[in-house]
Amino acid sequence: MDAIDDEKQLDRVDSLHDLDSASTTSGLSSVLSSDDFRSSSSSGDICVTSSSSGEIPAVIAAEAVETMIASVVDEPPTTTMTLTVSEAAARRKCVGRNNRAGVQWGLTSVIGRRREMEDAIAVKPGFMSTRCDQVGGCTAQGSRTSGEISPLHFFGVYDGHGGSQVAKFCAERMHEVIAEEWGREGINGHEWQKRWEVAFSNGFQRTDNEVVSEAVATDMVGSTAVVVVLSGCQIITSNCGDSRAVLCQRTKAIPLTVDQKPDRQDELMRIEREGGKVINWMGARVLGVLAMSRAIGDRYLRPWIIPVPEISFTTRSDEDECVVVASDGLWDVMTNEEVGQVACHLLRRLRRSSPTDDTPPAQIVANNLTEIAYGRNSSDNISVIVIDLKARKANPQRQ
Repeated sequence: MDAIDDEKQLDRVDSLHDLDSASTTSGLSSVLSSDDFRSSSSSGDICVTSSSSGEIPAVIAAEAVETMIASVVDEPPTTTMTLTVSEAAARRKCVGRNNRAGVQWGLTSVIGRRREMEDAIAVKPGFMSTRCDQVGGCTAQGSRTSGEISPLHFFGVYDGHGGSQVAKFCAERMHEVIAEEWGREGINGHEWQKRWEVAFSNGFQRTDNEVVSEAVATDMVGSTAVVVVLSGCQIITSNCGDSRAVLCQRTKAIPLTVDQKPDRQDELMRIEREGGKVINWMGARVLGVLAMSRAIGDRYLRPWIIPVPEISFTTRSDEDECVVVASDGLWDVMTNEEVGQVACHLLRRLRRSSPTDDTPPAQIVANNLTEIAYGRNSSDNISVIVIDLKARKANPQRQ
């Protein structure tokens, strides 16, 4: 697709608020045939489309932290990236507390031009709960809310390779393991960021071990894993592989993860230090095979492919519009800036318009990012989660 076609396609965003968004199929039927638009549902059956949306109420009943499994574990190595930390961390009131209507989200996952669907998605509202001061907010001196219990929401995208088994297992299990690791007695005395680093690192390693112990797949199968944990004041991201999470603001797109590619300088040095090689064959690949340097599974490429996540902490701000979490079927053909431009423009337009149905704006954005990626000839499965972060007023139901 040439530059003129790209420009025309992006210009269509101006009229997308008229899109029939009752289902993903109607939103994409002009671009995708039924054969191209197959996707694996959560049960594993092939269906026309896999899409979902929802609204997380401002208050969700979640299990107390004390019910988490408790035991002591060793801490694996961790890489931490503090990508966006503002002075707002000392605010007396969480940004999310202004959003009385809760958090809305939408997702779309399609097979695209691939023969098999190897992506998997997990959305778990209120997957655990903890005090606000354990997620970096409400910590100002004299704050009356730092001890309040707050629900945390989990969003994960998993892009499998060699098969779908590991990605599906991660979607079913990863959030449970991370919640359990958070509650272990061995880490509950750490400063809050360190505690999350240990919980994520242990959780990714443990999920990787369970792939083997439960014979989920052969050593030739693996998956990326990008996870976002959202609270009222913090966005915590953990990533293995080349799926990606991006925070979209009105004027910029902020990467919450950095793709772990074999030719990334620090990853290249690590691989070569362990005796491995990065070979350029249709792009940089570990031993000429895998186009990423970290993943869950892929035991046949140890010690060069590792399940050690990179973790980032980002303080929420009033400038935040949404977070886009997606597999590389989107990022291979759209830049962070293009995704941010489309998402923010469409979200603002939809918020101003009168809603004609119950479809959240985030779902329409997910639909249309998928449409654009497919229209740009993305050759991979395309999975997109859009999390709407903008504060909205709760609308009372009309009698």
